[in-house]
Amino acid sequence: MSMLTPPGMGGKYRITGDKYPRMRRGRSRTRIVLAVVASVAAVGLIGWGSFQLVDVFTGGDKATAAGAGSAHCKATPSASATPAQAAKKLPAPGGITVNVLNATPRGGLAKKTADELKKRGFKIGEVGNATKEYDKKVKGPGLLLGATSATDAALPVLGTQLAGAELKADAREKPAEVDLIIGDGFKELSPRPAADKSLAALTHPKPAPAKSRC
Repeated sequence: MSMLTPPGMGGKYRITGDKYPRMRRGRSRTRIVLAVVASVAAVGLIGWGSFQLVDVFTGGDKATAAGAGSAHCKATPSASATPAQAAKKLPAPGGITVNVLNATPRGGLAKKTADELKKRGFKIGEVGNATKEYDKKVKGPGLLLGATSATDAALPVLGTQLAGAELKADAREKPAEVDLIIGDGFKELSPRPAADKSLAALTHPKPAPAKSRC
């Protein structure tokens, strides 16, 4: 028996060499490297997650930068007319005289339309058939005629009562007297609620929101 053989061991456990046998396999170097890499990755993920939580609850640097930028922005008022200016510029229905003329072959339209406009506050002038210049030549729902100065005053106000009507200026000198020539596409005036809403939006428009300038 060799001197390296522990006492009481023989047979197949007999050691005949001059070194003790290795009782366990050595740890693989690859496994050690992988374990170190996994540990580093786990620590990095934990740190990144903590940073994200702090960013969520504090608003982050982006919110701070946005707030700082907005502090330097200046609001520039809109160039649109104020409601008070629009109300002064446009006449009320009671200040407009409307001549209702029928350019279609259908009878009774002028009288019926004139009666409805009167209920809505307009003054009524001539009621009858259109002149030869326009008779059976208006294809849309209607044509609104008035002086050049009426194109941004009386005519738009009357236009709120008939959707799709065309506005046109002629040589007359009375800005408060306009013609409503009923065309082939006419069915009826705009419903009263819709016409009132359009008139209110025209005479009292909401001011445009201020534009920010950075």
